[in-house]
Amino acid sequence: MFRFLYPHYRVNSVLELTGEWLIQQEIFTIFLDVDNTIKFYKSTLVTSDVVDWIHELQRNHIQFYLVSNGLSKRISHVAEQLGLEYAAPAYKPFPYVCRRLMCHEKLDPQYVAMVGDQVFTDVIAGNLAGIRTILVKPMRPEQEPFFTRMKRPFEQWVLKLERSEYSEQ
Repeated sequence: MFRFLYPHYRVNSVLELTGEWLIQQEIFTIFLDVDNTIKFYKSTLVTSDVVDWIHELQRNHIQFYLVSNGLSKRISHVAEQLGLEYAAPAYKPFPYVCRRLMCHEKLDPQYVAMVGDQVFTDVIAGNLAGIRTILVKPMRPEQEPFFTRMKRPFEQWVLKLERSEYSEQ
């Protein structure tokens, strides 16, 4: 019933996404959220382990695009650090930026995944755009703005609902 709220996959960290696993799943392009997905909310830099992870996956021919609701000026610094293209603000949960990016870059949605830490932005945007979604645990949720922290209990409720919905089938 609420399928658009449910991620296709769940992991603790982006670092769990290996090139081998992504290739097995036929995911060759990742739309990557920024805050609390690849960097701490209040930090301006991505940690070295995440930088290494991105470079390793790029060597496995995985493409990345940063897709963030953050302001362009702030996200451009992260994109520059990583050498990646970006779309910001992306206005997630609306799927339009994801769709526009796929159209502009001539990407087949079958091979694209949205990776992020929020159900009500990243997962919904990816699902509505017709791509697979990978939900990661937020890196430091205590640093998030109030409006994001307010949504977290509802996200947990949705994820519990998902488990019960699928256990009944």
